[in-house]
Amino acid sequence: MASWLGGLGSGLGQSLGQVGDSLSSLTGHISSFTKDILLEGAEEVGDAATELHVSNSRLREIESINAAQKFENDRLKKVCSDLEEKHEAAELQIKQLSIEYRNQLQQKEVEISHLKARQNALQEQLQKVQTAAQTAQLGAGVLPPATASASYVPGVRHSSGFEGDDMDFGDIIWSQQEINRLSNEVSRLESEVDHWKQIAVSSKVQGTNDAEQSEICKLQNIVKELKQNLSQEIDEHQHELSVLQDAHRQKLVEISRRHREELSEYEERIEELENRLQQDGVSTDAMDDSKITEQKKNAQSLQGGKVEELQLEDEIRELNHKLSSAKAENKNLLKEQELAKLEKIQLAQDYEKLKYEFSVLQRSVAGQDALVNEQEKLQSKISLPQDVVRLQQALSEAENEIARLSSLNQGLEKELTSVQHKHENILSSNTEDQNSELNQLRQDLERKEHELDESIAERETLVAELEELDKQNQEATQHMITLKEQLSKQHTEADSIIKQLKFDVDSERKKVSELEIEKMKIVKELDSQKEKLSQCSYALNDLHITKQQLQDNIKNLQEQLRKAQDCNSHSKKEIGELQQRLKEREEELHVSLSKLTEKSNEESNYACQDLILKEREEEIAKLQNDISENKQVNEHLEKSLSDLRTENGKLTATIEELKQELSDAVSEKNKVSLEKDTVVEALKMEKRQLESELNQTEKRLLEQAHKYKQTIEELSNARSMDTTALQLEHERLVKLHQEKDFKIAELKSSIEQMETDHQETKEMLTTSLGGQKQLTDLLKEKEVFIEKYKNEALQVKQELEEYMKVSKKQDVFKQNLEEKDRSLAVMKEENNHLKEEIERLKDQQSRSTPVVEPKTLDIIIELESEVTQLKMIKNNLEEEIEVHKKTIEDQNQTTVKLQQSLQEQRKEIDESRFQCEQMNVTHERLFLEKDEEIKNLQKTIEQIKTQLHKERQIIQTDSSDLFQETKVQTLNGENGNEKHDLSKAEIERLVKGIKEREMEIKLLNEKNISLSQQIDQLSKDEVGKLTQIIQEKDLEIQALNARVSSASYRQDVLGLQQQLQAYVREREQVLAVLSEKTRENSQIKAEYRKIMDIVAAKEAALVRLQEENQKLSTRSENSSQDMSRETIQNLSRIIREKDIEIDALSQKCQTLLTVLQTSSTGADNGPGGVNSNQFEELLQERDKLKQQVKKMEEWKQQVITTVQNMQHESAHLQEELHKLQAQISVESDSTSKLQVDYNGLIQSYEQNEKKLKSFSQELAQVQHSIGQLYNTKDLLLSKLDLVTPSVATASTVPQLSGVQYSPPEVLGDECKLLQNELEQLKKKLQEKESTIRTLQENNQRLSDSVATASEIERKSQEGTESEMRQIKEKHDVLQKSLREKDILIKSKSDQLLSVTENLSNKENENELLKQAVTNLKERNLILEMDIRKLKEENENIVARCREKETEFRALQETNMQFSMMLKEKEFESHSMKEKALAFEKLLKEKEQGKTGELNQLLNEVKSMQEKAVTFQQERDQVMVALKQKQMESSALQSEVQHLHEKEQRLNQELERLRNHLLEMEDSYTREALAAEDREVKLRKKVLILEEKLVSSSNAVENASHQASLQVESLQEQLNLVSKQRDETVMQLTISQDQVKQYALSLANLQMVLEQFQQEEKAMYSAELERHQKQSAEWKKKAENLEEKVVSLQESLEEANTALDAASRLTEQLDIKEEEIEELKKEGEIRREMLEDVQNKLMNLMNSTEGKVDKLLMRNLFIGHFHTPKNKRLEVLRLMGSILGIKKEELDQLLSEEQRGVTRWVTGWLGGGAGSKSVPSTPLRPTQQNIFNSSFSELFVKFLETESRPGLPPPKLSVHDMKPLGAAGTGKTSSTPSNSQMQDSAVSAVGRRPDANPFLAPRSAAVPLITPVSSSGHLLMKPISDALPTFTPLPVSPDASAGAVLKDLLKQ
Repeated sequence: MASWLGGLGSGLGQSLGQVGDSLSSLTGHISSFTKDILLEGAEEVGDAATELHVSNSRLREIESINAAQKFENDRLKKVCSDLEEKHEAAELQIKQLSIEYRNQLQQKEVEISHLKARQNALQEQLQKVQTAAQTAQLGAGVLPPATASASYVPGVRHSSGFEGDDMDFGDIIWSQQEINRLSNEVSRLESEVDHWKQIAVSSKVQGTNDAEQSEICKLQNIVKELKQNLSQEIDEHQHELSVLQDAHRQKLVEISRRHREELSEYEERIEELENRLQQDGVSTDAMDDSKITEQKKNAQSLQGGKVEELQLEDEIRELNHKLSSAKAENKNLLKEQELAKLEKIQLAQDYEKLKYEFSVLQRSVAGQDALVNEQEKLQSKISLPQDVVRLQQALSEAENEIARLSSLNQGLEKELTSVQHKHENILSSNTEDQNSELNQLRQDLERKEHELDESIAERETLVAELEELDKQNQEATQHMITLKEQLSKQHTEADSIIKQLKFDVDSERKKVSELEIEKMKIVKELDSQKEKLSQCSYALNDLHITKQQLQDNIKNLQEQLRKAQDCNSHSKKEIGELQQRLKEREEELHVSLSKLTEKSNEESNYACQDLILKEREEEIAKLQNDISENKQVNEHLEKSLSDLRTENGKLTATIEELKQELSDAVSEKNKVSLEKDTVVEALKMEKRQLESELNQTEKRLLEQAHKYKQTIEELSNARSMDTTALQLEHERLVKLHQEKDFKIAELKSSIEQMETDHQETKEMLTTSLGGQKQLTDLLKEKEVFIEKYKNEALQVKQELEEYMKVSKKQDVFKQNLEEKDRSLAVMKEENNHLKEEIERLKDQQSRSTPVVEPKTLDIIIELESEVTQLKMIKNNLEEEIEVHKKTIEDQNQTTVKLQQSLQEQRKEIDESRFQCEQMNVTHERLFLEKDEEIKNLQKTIEQIKTQLHKERQIIQTDSSDLFQETKVQTLNGENGNEKHDLSKAEIERLVKGIKEREMEIKLLNEKNISLSQQIDQLSKDEVGKLTQIIQEKDLEIQALNARVSSASYRQDVLGLQQQLQAYVREREQVLAVLSEKTRENSQIKAEYRKIMDIVAAKEAALVRLQEENQKLSTRSENSSQDMSRETIQNLSRIIREKDIEIDALSQKCQTLLTVLQTSSTGADNGPGGVNSNQFEELLQERDKLKQQVKKMEEWKQQVITTVQNMQHESAHLQEELHKLQAQISVESDSTSKLQVDYNGLIQSYEQNEKKLKSFSQELAQVQHSIGQLYNTKDLLLSKLDLVTPSVATASTVPQLSGVQYSPPEVLGDECKLLQNELEQLKKKLQEKESTIRTLQENNQRLSDSVATASEIERKSQEGTESEMRQIKEKHDVLQKSLREKDILIKSKSDQLLSVTENLSNKENENELLKQAVTNLKERNLILEMDIRKLKEENENIVARCREKETEFRALQETNMQFSMMLKEKEFESHSMKEKALAFEKLLKEKEQGKTGELNQLLNEVKSMQEKAVTFQQERDQVMVALKQKQMESSALQSEVQHLHEKEQRLNQELERLRNHLLEMEDSYTREALAAEDREVKLRKKVLILEEKLVSSSNAVENASHQASLQVESLQEQLNLVSKQRDETVMQLTISQDQVKQYALSLANLQMVLEQFQQEEKAMYSAELERHQKQSAEWKKKAENLEEKVVSLQESLEEANTALDAASRLTEQLDIKEEEIEELKKEGEIRREMLEDVQNKLMNLMNSTEGKVDKLLMRNLFIGHFHTPKNKRLEVLRLMGSILGIKKEELDQLLSEEQRGVTRWVTGWLGGGAGSKSVPSTPLRPTQQNIFNSSFSELFVKFLETESRPGLPPPKLSVHDMKPLGAAGTGKTSSTPSNSQMQDSAVSAVGRRPDANPFLAPRSAAVPLITPVSSSGHLLMKPISDALPTFTPLPVSPDASAGAVLKDLLKQ
């Protein structure tokens, strides 16, 4: 878009410039015309001649103007016609291109629709295949309903965007991309269809459940994928719609903006023209006409603009309509998508239903498979034509849509053409009207019309040009895209091929290395698995044992808990009983005291009373002691209970920990449901048992209640026995307490054992798991690293290539820029010159008078137009320069970036080099260390060599040329091949070694990382633990603070503050420990880094040793090869000597034969016969010798074969050696790893020791804090003890005072006080005990945590020690095996690798030389190619430079011409000025009448002008010549510079070539020297051969000479020959002996060889057997281990299940315990209720049995006396009925009463005096009239009055100061009040006769309102409303007293 807009802007600029030029020319003409008219008006002269002259001149001027205007008119017409033709051509081109683009669009859309249809079809096929597969699996012949994929119906995408305007480039790209995407989807769907077809076939064959499950999973995945695709497509549709809308809006905005701009431009031009016409003002009519025409034109142009606007609005409406239609289509598509989703959901439901039906049908339909298969085939046949029909329908729909789109497009095109035609018609009609109307000013109008036409044409051409540019741009971009795609494809293909090749090579190498590594890994894994299995078995056994122990412990604990609970309940019951007894005794005491007081009153024996009181006090003291002892026992029991609870909590915590750990270990939980059922049943059983136990306990409680009643009776009978019984009970309780302590200790020990066992098992499991995870992680990370590095290397290479290309391009750009800069500078200079000249001209024009000729004006206008053109050119050049500058800046930026990236790459390369160098250094060190080991082995090698030398010296025997040649050839060939193989093998070995080292380094790095992570984790864990401890302590402190705030005692506050301070100190200590831990952690990390450095150094040393070892091995091989070569050379020399001897003998034989032949021809007689016989014998001997020679040759061949066999065996042995070396390297790696592990374990051990120390410090601190807490506890207890005696002392004082005045009263008060104080002390004690318990629990928690931490550390240390021992043992074993294998391998490698080195070295040297020669040749060729390229580039550059120079020269010449023209114009202007002056002078002279002088002056002026012209011409010529000279000099200078540069380049090339020549000469000289050396050697060889030839020829001549001599003296020499024959026979025998000896030696050698081979074979076979046995053993062990693993897994599963069960049981136990605790609480509440009820019942029984309420009797008694004498009998009868006297007895008594009741009453009241003192109750006014009423009514009223509360009673003693029911104690007893009342009554009777004893103590004795805080015994409480005082019947408190009394009376 940016390029398109830029083109538009440039086109508009050009068109505007042209318009401006034409306007300037027009304005120039108008101005000249107006000036002429004005001059006409001014130049009216009187004379006729001057008028004629003036008119002629004017006529000429007008004619010239007319001609010029005609010329201009013609030119403008031609331009118009050209522009119209161009316009038509452009319109045609636009139409054709639009048609082509629309066709392309339609084709693309058709393709898209086809592809979508195909996609839909394929998807339907897929669905069908899926359904078919499902039906095949189901076995039912039901086809699923065919669902039309509505979401995939092809929608028209570009209907809205491309009707009004042409196709956009981005849309084309998008369409291509979509086509590619759809084609990819089609191919994918086809592959899926094939896959489903295969699945359908396989399902028909198999039809198993597993396949169904897998296919279901796949179908689900496919459904998910389709959903994702749907969502993606929806998103894409929406995105495309938004993009089209945006593009449409942008285009509309641009069109409207252009239209507005054009309108504004037209309006501006019209206004300018109007202004100019007004200024000219030739004639008003013309002006009016022109105005009218202009207005009409404006109106027409506005009308045309309105028409265009209307057309644009129509188009906008159409586009909006299309947009709305597109939106509607989009909505439809969305609806269809939703429908498709619903259909998918339905399909899924159908699928599930079908599944269910399949499960049902599977059982029923088993034997109908064949029929089902046939049905399926038929269905598939039926479904295919249906698919075809659907596809055809989809095609027809797509075609219909395409046709509709094409029709829409055509209609739009027609509308556009019609609009254009209308526009043209309107324009033409307007122009014709204008021509007809206005003929007067046709020229001006024509000009304006032309301008309008030109502007319209320009606009159309601009549009056409824009469209052409768009098309070109699109084509270019398409071309670029295609090129890019092709290039990218080629690039990707090449990359893929290269990657494949590299990958193949790497994979082959890796496979070789991996196979070896895997072999070693398998062995290691076997070992590790064995160890793991053994560990697992141990761990399992431990787990079983621990499980059993836990179960036993749990059972024991449960039993102990039950016993403890029973004991606790017993103790509680006993305590309750004791309390009851105490209360009863107190009551009895009160009763006895009252009796004693009565007796003392009666008898007045105070002495007896004192003794009794003392005895009672003693008894009370005893009882108090018993109570305190009971309290202590109770406290002990409570403490033991709290301890048991804490221990139980700990046990539960440990059990929970075990649960968590075991649940982590457990993986399979299939048998859980059965176990749960069993557990539930067991729990139900337990529940029933518990319920039964509860029932039994209730029964026991009832029995105990009965027993307690009996014991109470026994206690009442025998008080003296109580103390002994209490002591016995106390002893029993102490014994129980001791037994419980023993049990708790046993439980603690068992718990500790369980924890230790569990932690051991846990550690074993974690170690085994961690090892496996680390190995897998390491392997994965290595693979990832390798892939990353490969990718990075490829990327770096590509980037380097790109950077090289970019740098080359930059160089070219820089050169171009420099040239452009130079040209710019020149142009700027010329431009400056021109500007100066123009300024001069302007000055001259401004100075000159208005009288100017029209020619000069025309020339000036033309010059101005040319100047504007030059300005345009200059602007263009400046724009180009700016563009170039921008490109330069961009390139500079890119270069900077490239340099940065290059620097980064260099850094990376340097780092990699540095790493490589470090690796090399480490390898060298390793080799140096290995050297020492190899020196020891060299001695053994030398011994073996000596043995070999001895053996080889024996094998030096006679043989022929053939033997030597064949042996040397075979040896050379085989040695060469072996050398190659060996060199490759060594290289591969080195590569493998390096790779292994890299792998080790990576492994170590990864271990380092993992260890650091572990250390960090450990530190984090420790910190977390400490923080947890701190948080717990903070919580405890907060709790203590709360208690302090709630507590009301200062001593407690002080104690808690001390505890807080202690806790703060502990926290500070913990923080200090934390800081120490962090420091230790940092130290450990530093030590770890140091150790890693040491490990790296050791590895480097190892690598060096290996390298040195390899070097030594190569040296030893070289030395052994030299030795073998020497032996071979000796053998070959001996063979040559023997061959020479054989040749000599054969020559002798031949000469003898020739002699024999000659002798046989010469002499046929006797002596000749003898010679022939002798020669026959000689011939026979020769044959024998030949046979022997043949035998020797055969023997030689045998030797060769044996040697060859030996060589083959040596090759095999070498291969085995390599394998063994690889094994050794792997074992060394393993040893290094073990060492690293060992070091890590040592570090961890040290860390654990440090942790232990820190924990011991913490323990000490905790113990110190516990000691402080115990001290505080003792302080509190001592304070409590101080409090109790003070209370006792306080109570004694009031006792004494009470004894003096009223002893019974005092005793009661003291009892009350004691009870209150006791209760307060109990509360305090309970609070203190609760605080102590919490503190103890905290201490125990801390101690437990410390103990667990220490145990964990101890176990980890033990584990590490055991692992260290195992590692050491393994290390020793491996070292032993390594040493043995090293000895074996070195002995064999030294024997075998001592054969082939020198030959290979020489061959390598030859190859290197050849490679160097070829490399030099290639370099030469490359350099020559580079030189040619550079020459061609230089030539091109030179040609360009020349062209540019010619252009510059042409421009300079044109500039010169322009300057010349300017000067001529200046001269002309000067001449015109002079002429004007001259005319003025002439006119003046005419006026004066001096015509003659004028003529003379005119002539002088003319001559002067001619002279001036000649001078100017000469000056101009000189200037031109000067400028040409300057140009030539500048050209020459540039050429000189160019030549200098050429010279420099040539010099550089010369120097380079010289250097190259020198190098070549050096190489040639070296080669020549080598050739000369070779020639010298060859010449020497030739000379030697010539000498040999000469010697042989001399020998031949001598032999012939000797033969001739022998022919003469044969007969003489026959005897000598016979002698020689004998000697030869002798020699033969000797040689035969030697042969035999050699044969024997050979046989011995062969025997030795065979023995050696047999020994080696035996060795190898033994080793093989051993290895096989080992492998068999390993296999057996592996099988055993596998079996063990299986069994262990089973046992593990059982253990896991058992542990699960145990965990569940423990959980249920916890729940049950909680329930039991709740039930116990409820039981205790119920017991308390029961006890209260029983106590109440007992009290009621005791109080009611044999007792009558005193008040009742008193009131009855008083009522008896108050009643009238008539009705006193009724009162007595009532009293009798209450006392339970029978009626008969009552009647008797009443009959007797008349006689002696007065005496009884008086005697009872203590005589007559007493009766006087009894006061009469004051009568109320209401009572006066009630004497006549019955006694019962009066009695009821009396009771009602008495029941109302009156005034409070008088305070009796100091202890009764508190009000009734006060908050202090809230407990008052009825018995003491009663006693008080009695005492007061008695005292009143004795001392104060005035006081009324019946009214005063009522409210004190019987408080009618029960206090709220009544807690205690019923006997201690006041009588409430609920219990009436006169009968034991329970009455509701709401009932009135009157009603109660009425009931009583009824009874």
